[in-house]
Formats: sequence, C-alpha cells, structure tokens
Amino acid sequence: MITRRDAAQRLDIPLQMATRHGVPTTLTEAQLREIEDSPPPWLVQSRANRTGQKPVWVDLVCTVCGFAEKARPKKWWPTFTFVSCALHQPSDLPRPLRGDRREEIPGIGSRFVGWVDTPLD
Repeated sequence: MITRRDAAQRLDIPLQMATRHGVPTTLTEAQLREIEDSPPPWLVQSRANRTGQKPVWVDLVCTVCGFAEKARPKKWWPTFTFVSCALHQPSDLPRPLRGDRREEIPGIGSRFVGWVDTPLD
C-alpha cells in the first residue's frame, strides 16, 4: 500500500492538493499507476501551471549519517551548504573553509538542521 503522502511525492504535488482532490489515504500501486497514466484534469492543470522555479518536494539527506526524507521546501530556506540530523554535533560536519562563517538554521524538515557557510566580509 502507498500512503497519500507518498502518492503526492510521486505525483510531485503538495499533500494538500492530493487531499483536496480526493486521493485516498492509502492506494495500491495499480491505483497510483492509473493516476500517473491517465491524470485527472486537476493534475493536468496543475502541471501546466508549473513554472519550474520552485520544487514541490526536496530530498533532505544528513551529511553525517545519511538519513533521508522528502520535505516541502519553505520560502525562507536559504541554499544549504550541509543538512544534518538535529542530534549530531556541529563538530561532526566538515569544517567551514578558511574565511567562511557558518550559520545554523534549525527546524528543517522533521528532524534536520540546515547549515549555511558564507564568506566573511
């Protein structure tokens, strides 16, 4: 069985859109394949409206342990140099380049911290 969240990720649509358009809470592989092969009008319209500038889902992968999840990117997220699980220490990451400063951004996805290295002025 496939969850609605997994279906939304595979269809590359927000979870809210899947819910609003009646995608069931669980689907079989055959049901999802049917939606992919013969998309309903709302899905065709959604894909036609896409500008391609902002992804619907991003892959977050911990630099330290490799744990991964898909998440909806937020408008306020900068481009991360590294992403790590919140339980890891900053010293577990590669050191910033000489002359760079590192900023910690907690609350990324369900359990991540984003790290941004920028040159000192």
